[in-house]
Amino acid sequence: MSNTYKQSTNEQAIEIVNLDELQERAKAIIPAGGFGYISSGSEDEWTLRANREAFNHKLIVPRALTNMEKPLIDTSVFGISLKTPVMMAPTAAQGLAHVEGEADTARGVAAVGGLMAQSTYSSRTITETMAAGNGAPQFFQLYMSKDWSFNNALLDQTKAAGIKAIILTVDATVGGYREADVRNKFSFPIPMANLEDFSKDSGEGKGISEIYAAAAQKISPKDVARITDYTDLPVIVKGVQSPEDAELAINSGAAGIYVSNHGGRQLNGGPASFDVLASVAQVVNHRVPVIFDSGIRRGSHVFKALASGADLVAFGRPAIYGLALGGAKGVQSVFEHINDELKIVMQLAGTQTIAAVKQTKLLDNHF
Repeated sequence: MSNTYKQSTNEQAIEIVNLDELQERAKAIIPAGGFGYISSGSEDEWTLRANREAFNHKLIVPRALTNMEKPLIDTSVFGISLKTPVMMAPTAAQGLAHVEGEADTARGVAAVGGLMAQSTYSSRTITETMAAGNGAPQFFQLYMSKDWSFNNALLDQTKAAGIKAIILTVDATVGGYREADVRNKFSFPIPMANLEDFSKDSGEGKGISEIYAAAAQKISPKDVARITDYTDLPVIVKGVQSPEDAELAINSGAAGIYVSNHGGRQLNGGPASFDVLASVAQVVNHRVPVIFDSGIRRGSHVFKALASGADLVAFGRPAIYGLALGGAKGVQSVFEHINDELKIVMQLAGTQTIAAVKQTKLLDNHF
């Protein structure tokens, strides 16, 4: 723990009316620099806002006389049985929000039978976060380094820890220009455990641009194959925003496609993630699973993403706000809330199962 950066130690279930309200509640707990890093997008945050607004471009048709009740939200993806289609997106430096960081997030996600994804830039090591999940499935997200000895060391630990798949992030070869970090003169006040574990540089005291300077700026389809061959694990390519890139990734051996614009934190002025999901899913054509994130705050958002071709739907910020407010139980509360919202939407849309949601046809919103 940093001697000067005050981390939350809250451990409690939290009351939630909606996930949007958690941001202001967390702002009162997380120090300004850390909150700015977590909450902000790039430049004037147009794409960050568009991510939310895009869900209004499609409409869910209410259905009646369906003779159904008690929708079921369990699903199976990558051969893993899950109790919810909502997963934890790989989110860096969760120690900014809570002293337990990724360990408490893993506990909260495991409690709802969900899937946790760790980040290379975690506050806890791969092994610690995996152990905290107590056997629940986890993925590891790799920010590929220019140094392959570092990459291999991380990948070795993922295999030893029992990680189920690698998420290769390809949309962050440089950091987006994040004005909140500039205004706050933000540098990481706590170490990043994986960096500390494998090198003399923990990342503490550095800004995100300095951290990304060590990351690979050149990533090619050959790297997908190289990681697949080295780990013998499924490799999911994250940051796909075009059908062309989805095709490239699959042809290079990708076992999954992750549609994301990094929560509006990278290329500002690019499309909302939801607006490109259907076109990417169409070209994937069920050859591999599709994961989606960016802008998810409602059960109706989850429903629309699944109906547009996603197999799993991820979010990061709402869970991190829940982490700050209530630790592991706060994370659990966040997932339980969005699961409850999803079940309500499924009932009103006449969809008994996640498979039925995926078969649902949405309407275009012309208003």
